[in-house]
Amino acid sequence: MSEELPPSDAAREEAVDEARATDPDAWATACAEDLEAEKARRRAEYGPHPGSAAEELKKLVDAVADKLSGLQSPLFGAVAGPAADQVVRQVVQQAKAAVEPVIERNPDVFDHLAAAGNELLAAYRSAVEAQERRWTGRDDRIDPRDLDERHDRGDDGGPGERIDLD
Repeated sequence: MSEELPPSDAAREEAVDEARATDPDAWATACAEDLEAEKARRRAEYGPHPGSAAEELKKLVDAVADKLSGLQSPLFGAVAGPAADQVVRQVVQQAKAAVEPVIERNPDVFDHLAAAGNELLAAYRSAVEAQERRWTGRDDRIDPRDLDERHDRGDDGGPGERIDLD
């Protein structure tokens, strides 16, 4: 009769190391673990990652609806207050009922619209920066000879331009 003893801790660690060494996707596994750890660290530090544009729009609609429903209407006075509050709640519910199906049916559309908005913003910033460079004279594409022709050589050499009023 041979009695086998359970493997020691060192033998177990060797078996685990051996399994790791023969894992063909060890690098991918390690990268995935590192990525998950980094995501968890960022979630802890910065909070949850914002959702898609459709989810954010839903949150905005809900927040606006809650805010409008919670407002008391001083415009209608004390007599019409409850009736006006009921009308506001009804309008908010109708607006949510109209918006939410559109968001649910077309979530990708809102992601594309958000991306297009970011592209438009980048194009606008680029145009504004180019115009500012032209205004301030820091445009690298301007030929320095053009600047020399514009300045009156007889003045004190200040940055301004001489305008002939005659």
